[in-house]
Amino acid sequence: MGSLVLSAKRSSRGGPRATLAVSGLAFIVLAVVSALTFAAAQEPAKDSPAKPSVPPPAGSSSPSGTRPSDQSSISVTVRVVNVPVTVLDRRGLPVIDLTQGDFRVYEDDKPQRIRYFYRGTQPPLRIGLILDTSNSARRKLSFEQDAASEFVFNMLQGRSSQNQIFLQTFDAASSVLQDFTNDPESLNEKIRTLKAGGGKALYDAIYYACREKMLKTGPPEQSRRVLVVLSDGIDVQSKHSFDEVASMAHTAETAIYAIGNSAYGFANPGDKVLKQMAGETGGAAFFPQEAAPGADLGTGYLSHGQIGETSQNKGLGAETGIYSAERLEKLADSLEAIGRELSEQYNIGYTPSNPALDGTYRNIKVVALRRGVLLRSKPGYFASPNVVANSAPAKGSGAP
Repeated sequence: MGSLVLSAKRSSRGGPRATLAVSGLAFIVLAVVSALTFAAAQEPAKDSPAKPSVPPPAGSSSPSGTRPSDQSSISVTVRVVNVPVTVLDRRGLPVIDLTQGDFRVYEDDKPQRIRYFYRGTQPPLRIGLILDTSNSARRKLSFEQDAASEFVFNMLQGRSSQNQIFLQTFDAASSVLQDFTNDPESLNEKIRTLKAGGGKALYDAIYYACREKMLKTGPPEQSRRVLVVLSDGIDVQSKHSFDEVASMAHTAETAIYAIGNSAYGFANPGDKVLKQMAGETGGAAFFPQEAAPGADLGTGYLSHGQIGETSQNKGLGAETGIYSAERLEKLADSLEAIGRELSEQYNIGYTPSNPALDGTYRNIKVVALRRGVLLRSKPGYFASPNVVANSAPAKGSGAP
């Protein structure tokens, strides 16, 4: 507008007519420009026809950050099977220098592609420490307490450990005295309060631990599940059978490590039970009193009939074959061997070539290509679609 007024002033020499002419011309130009602008706004360009609106692709977000209401997400569950593998040399020591290429995995005799491979502390351990507190364990309980305390401190290595342990005892019934924790002090405090007495229901205790504790620790591929059982393997009061216990251990994908605590000099049918239970679940059985003790009284241990019935021998427990300082050392060695084995395991993960979650049992076979080694691994799993809630029973709750 300023430029138009200036033009009018410059034309003032022409008089009023010039001023009116300029003003009229400006009005006409302004009207034409306005008309053209309005027409352009009302009609789309001929070479750019209007296109229908297309919703954004799946996964993109709207400008406001919210997902459109007409979009739906698809969730696909892919099962990864975790297989803890122990490899030992001829001396029983862990072999720790193998690589992924040294292993082959088969499911129902079909080769599987290894998806991940770890050695050592991953995934973290979930351990159930189960101690026999029946009447038959009365004389050896103090030795078991010392060995169990040492095992707890070795496996947790302070409160920052990713491993967790729960403490369970059994006689005629089972009791969880300490739920899963990585605090060795809390576990040790409970271990020191144990007292023996009552019946013996070993199968119920293991069944309960697998069902109520191990099945509720989250997805099986996120942890290694282990039960460490100190017992003589004798069961007289359980409601569950051996086969039911083995099946529940397979369902919970839990390996059982057993330590036989029967005294030397006795024929114990429970040893066979412990060996079979460990063998069927991918664990191992240890019998610290299998070796015959020496006759030296300095060992503090005498077995049945080794030396005559003197008052001194009775004082040392000769007529019962109970534990001694030497036996405690052997018991602690067994627990240490279990801890060393668990700390040096290989962990192999694979996605089954058979994706059906039909509830059937799948046999697993792991082969090490290196010769002269002993290999232990999980024997199989149930391909079940069921997802168990990650909850735990109250402390001290017994088996149903």
